[in-house]
Amino acid sequence: MAVVAPLAKFKKTNFKIYIAALLIGAAYFAYDGFFNKKFIEKHTVDDKPDSTLVFNQKAPPFLLAGAVVMAVWFVMVKDKKLIAEDTELVFSDKDKIPYNSIESINKTNFESKGFFFIEYKTSDGKISQRKVSDRTYDNLGAVLEVVVSKITG
Repeated sequence: MAVVAPLAKFKKTNFKIYIAALLIGAAYFAYDGFFNKKFIEKHTVDDKPDSTLVFNQKAPPFLLAGAVVMAVWFVMVKDKKLIAEDTELVFSDKDKIPYNSIESINKTNFESKGFFFIEYKTSDGKISQRKVSDRTYDNLGAVLEVVVSKITG
């Protein structure tokens, strides 16, 4: 039976906060740059906008673009999960670590800091290390138990 660790609520919430901050920033700068008459008068010298007004007029499209990029990125990763299957640890369709290639697991910091390292041999024989964190995946304790039981036999 496979144990699944979905994308962490922490990470999903951070995406939503970043998107909201970018949208609020875009609205704030757009208001000051185009609608706030006092602000526009204060930052106009000889009928030319100063650098602050120019920034407030040019920043909103970039902030909106950033919000769109973050939203698209969120949609792409929101269903990401780590799966401890019978023979391998699956991060994605292309990113899998077979249990028989795992050399060691360093779970020293798992209880206190919420992450562990997996040291494994890649398909070309090189030793690689991967950090797996509870800030990225929920239910990581159950996945770690399965992985440890599979490699210790």
